[in-house]
Amino acid sequence: MLVILSGVAGAGKDTIKKELIKRMENVESLPSYTSRTMRPGDVDGETYRFVSTEEFEEMIARKEFYEYDVHHNQYYGTSRKLLNEKIASGKIIVKDIDVNGTEHLKELLKDDTKVVTIFLRVPREELKKRLKNRVDKPSPAEIRLRLNRFDYEESRINLYDYVLRNNDLEKTVQIIMTIIENEVRLENEEKA
Repeated sequence: MLVILSGVAGAGKDTIKKELIKRMENVESLPSYTSRTMRPGDVDGETYRFVSTEEFEEMIARKEFYEYDVHHNQYYGTSRKLLNEKIASGKIIVKDIDVNGTEHLKELLKDDTKVVTIFLRVPREELKKRLKNRVDKPSPAEIRLRLNRFDYEESRINLYDYVLRNNDLEKTVQIIMTIIENEVRLENEEKA
Protein backbone atom coordinates (compact mmCIF):
# COMPACT_ATOMS: atom_id res chain seq x y z
CA MET A 1 0.00 0.00 0.00
CA LEU A 2 1.14 3.51 -0.84
CA VAL A 3 -0.01 6.33 1.45
CA ILE A 4 0.43 9.74 -0.13
CA LEU A 5 0.59 12.88 2.03
CA SER A 6 0.09 16.18 0.22
CA GLY A 7 -0.38 19.81 1.11
CA VAL A 8 1.41 23.07 0.57
CA ALA A 9 4.99 23.52 1.77
CA GLY A 10 4.81 23.94 5.53
CA ALA A 11 1.66 21.83 6.00
CA GLY A 12 3.57 19.33 8.17
CA LYS A 13 3.96 16.42 5.74
CA ASP A 14 7.51 15.52 6.70
CA THR A 15 6.87 15.79 10.45
CA ILE A 16 3.79 13.58 10.20
CA LYS A 17 5.62 11.05 8.02
CA LYS A 18 8.40 10.76 10.62
CA GLU A 19 5.85 10.22 13.40
CA LEU A 20 4.04 7.50 11.43
CA ILE A 21 7.30 5.65 10.81
CA LYS A 22 8.26 5.96 14.47
CA ARG A 23 4.89 4.73 15.78
CA MET A 24 3.74 2.11 13.28
CA GLU A 25 5.28 -1.21 12.35
CA ASN A 26 5.69 -2.03 8.68
CA VAL A 27 5.65 1.65 7.64
CA GLU A 28 8.54 3.12 5.65
CA SER A 29 9.25 6.33 3.80
CA LEU A 30 9.92 6.59 0.11
CA PRO A 31 12.12 9.64 -0.39
CA SER A 32 11.77 11.59 -3.61
CA TYR A 33 14.74 12.45 -5.75
CA THR A 34 15.41 16.18 -5.91
CA SER A 35 17.83 18.61 -7.51
CA ARG A 36 17.54 21.10 -4.63
CA THR A 37 20.42 21.57 -2.21
CA MET A 38 20.36 19.97 1.22
CA ARG A 39 18.94 22.02 4.08
CA PRO A 40 19.75 21.77 7.79
CA GLY A 41 18.26 18.52 9.09
CA ASP A 42 18.16 16.81 5.67
CA VAL A 43 19.65 13.33 5.46
CA ASP A 44 20.50 12.08 1.97
CA GLY A 45 18.50 8.94 1.26
CA GLU A 46 16.13 9.61 4.15
CA THR A 47 14.46 12.99 3.61
CA TYR A 48 15.32 13.08 -0.11
CA ARG A 49 17.83 11.60 -2.50
CA PHE A 50 19.87 14.57 -3.61
CA VAL A 51 21.27 14.74 -7.15
CA SER A 52 22.43 17.55 -9.40
CA THR A 53 20.13 19.05 -12.01
CA GLU A 54 22.21 17.32 -14.70
CA GLU A 55 21.89 13.92 -12.97
CA PHE A 56 18.14 14.42 -12.57
CA GLU A 57 17.76 15.26 -16.26
CA GLU A 58 19.77 12.14 -17.20
CA MET A 59 17.42 10.06 -15.01
CA ILE A 60 14.45 11.62 -16.85
CA ALA A 61 16.01 10.67 -20.17
CA ARG A 62 16.45 7.06 -18.95
CA LYS A 63 12.77 7.03 -17.83
CA GLU A 64 13.70 6.25 -14.22
CA PHE A 65 10.76 8.16 -12.71
CA TYR A 66 7.09 7.27 -12.36
CA GLU A 67 6.50 10.99 -12.17
CA TYR A 68 8.51 14.16 -11.78
CA ASP A 69 7.80 17.86 -11.62
CA VAL A 70 9.50 21.21 -11.20
CA HIS A 71 8.44 22.69 -7.90
CA HIS A 72 9.87 25.92 -6.44
CA ASN A 73 12.36 25.91 -9.35
CA GLN A 74 13.74 22.46 -8.44
CA TYR A 75 13.11 18.96 -9.79
CA TYR A 76 11.32 16.35 -7.64
CA GLY A 77 10.53 12.81 -8.74
CA THR A 78 9.46 9.31 -7.70
CA SER A 79 11.89 6.53 -8.60
CA ARG A 80 10.34 3.54 -10.38
CA LYS A 81 12.97 1.17 -9.00
CA LEU A 82 12.71 2.30 -5.36
CA LEU A 83 8.90 2.32 -5.31
CA ASN A 84 8.67 -1.11 -6.94
CA GLU A 85 11.18 -2.58 -4.47
CA LYS A 86 9.29 -1.19 -1.46
CA ILE A 87 5.91 -2.36 -2.76
CA ALA A 88 7.31 -5.85 -3.42
CA SER A 89 8.60 -5.97 0.18
CA GLY A 90 5.02 -5.74 1.49
CA LYS A 91 5.69 -2.55 3.45
CA ILE A 92 3.25 0.32 3.84
CA ILE A 93 4.97 3.17 2.05
CA VAL A 94 4.39 6.77 3.13
CA LYS A 95 5.35 9.40 0.60
CA ASP A 96 4.92 13.15 0.65
CA ILE A 97 4.28 14.56 -2.79
CA ASP A 98 2.57 17.50 -4.47
CA VAL A 99 -0.87 17.40 -6.11
CA ASN A 100 0.48 16.83 -9.63
CA GLY A 101 2.56 13.87 -8.51
CA THR A 102 -0.42 12.46 -6.61
CA GLU A 103 -2.56 12.56 -9.73
CA HIS A 104 0.13 10.83 -11.82
CA LEU A 105 0.85 8.09 -9.26
CA LYS A 106 -2.85 7.34 -8.69
CA GLU A 107 -3.32 6.89 -12.42
CA LEU A 108 -0.15 4.86 -13.00
CA LEU A 109 -0.57 2.52 -10.02
CA LYS A 110 -4.36 2.12 -9.84
CA ASP A 111 -4.38 -1.42 -11.25
CA ASP A 112 -1.43 -2.75 -9.24
CA THR A 113 -1.21 -1.01 -5.88
CA LYS A 114 -3.64 0.30 -3.30
CA VAL A 115 -3.05 4.05 -3.12
CA VAL A 116 -4.49 6.04 -0.18
CA THR A 117 -4.32 9.82 -0.56
CA ILE A 118 -4.41 12.36 2.28
CA PHE A 119 -4.36 16.13 1.86
CA LEU A 120 -3.24 18.24 4.83
CA ARG A 121 -4.89 21.65 5.01
CA VAL A 122 -3.46 24.62 6.84
CA PRO A 123 -5.02 28.12 6.88
CA ARG A 124 -3.03 30.63 4.81
CA GLU A 125 -2.08 32.79 7.84
CA GLU A 126 -0.91 29.75 9.82
CA LEU A 127 1.08 28.60 6.82
CA LYS A 128 2.78 31.99 6.52
CA LYS A 129 3.74 31.80 10.21
CA ARG A 130 5.09 28.24 9.84
CA LEU A 131 7.15 29.15 6.79
CA LYS A 132 8.73 32.13 8.59
CA ASN A 133 9.62 29.90 11.57
CA ARG A 134 11.11 27.00 9.60
CA VAL A 135 14.57 25.74 10.49
CA ASP A 136 15.78 26.28 6.92
CA LYS A 137 14.74 29.99 7.08
CA PRO A 138 13.29 30.53 3.58
CA SER A 139 13.80 33.97 2.08
CA PRO A 140 10.82 36.34 1.65
CA ALA A 141 10.88 35.46 -2.08
CA GLU A 142 10.71 31.71 -1.29
CA ILE A 143 7.83 32.30 1.13
CA ARG A 144 5.95 34.25 -1.56
CA LEU A 145 6.61 31.45 -4.08
CA ARG A 146 5.20 28.84 -1.69
CA LEU A 147 2.19 30.96 -0.73
CA ASN A 148 1.45 31.61 -4.42
CA ARG A 149 1.00 27.86 -4.87
CA PHE A 150 -1.49 27.70 -1.97
CA ASP A 151 -4.65 28.31 -4.04
CA TYR A 152 -3.61 25.86 -6.74
CA GLU A 153 -2.92 23.07 -4.23
CA GLU A 154 -6.19 23.78 -2.41
CA SER A 155 -8.12 23.68 -5.70
CA ARG A 156 -7.03 20.06 -6.24
CA ILE A 157 -8.31 18.52 -2.98
CA ASN A 158 -10.98 16.60 -4.88
CA LEU A 159 -8.18 14.18 -5.89
CA TYR A 160 -7.85 12.97 -2.30
CA ASP A 161 -9.51 10.21 -0.31
CA TYR A 162 -9.10 12.17 2.93
CA VAL A 163 -8.72 15.89 3.66
CA LEU A 164 -7.54 16.84 7.16
CA ARG A 165 -6.94 20.18 8.85
CA ASN A 166 -3.48 19.95 10.40
CA ASN A 167 -3.72 22.33 13.34
CA ASP A 168 -2.85 19.77 16.05
CA LEU A 169 0.05 17.43 15.27
CA GLU A 170 -0.87 14.71 17.76
CA LYS A 171 -4.50 14.62 16.69
CA THR A 172 -3.55 14.57 12.99
CA VAL A 173 -1.07 11.72 13.49
CA GLN A 174 -3.66 9.70 15.43
CA ILE A 175 -6.27 10.22 12.69
CA ILE A 176 -3.85 9.18 9.94
CA MET A 177 -2.79 6.09 11.92
CA THR A 178 -6.47 5.13 12.16
CA ILE A 179 -6.94 5.73 8.42
CA ILE A 180 -3.98 3.48 7.61
CA GLU A 181 -5.17 0.72 9.97
CA ASN A 182 -8.67 0.84 8.46
CA GLU A 183 -7.37 0.84 4.88
CA VAL A 184 -5.14 -2.19 5.64
CA ARG A 185 -8.13 -4.00 7.15
CA LEU A 186 -10.29 -3.17 4.10
CA GLU A 187 -7.55 -4.30 1.73
CA ASN A 188 -7.21 -7.60 3.61
CA GLU A 189 -10.98 -8.14 3.51
CA GLU A 190 -11.02 -7.52 -0.26
CA LYS A 191 -8.26 -10.11 -0.76
CA ALA A 192 -10.05 -12.73 1.40
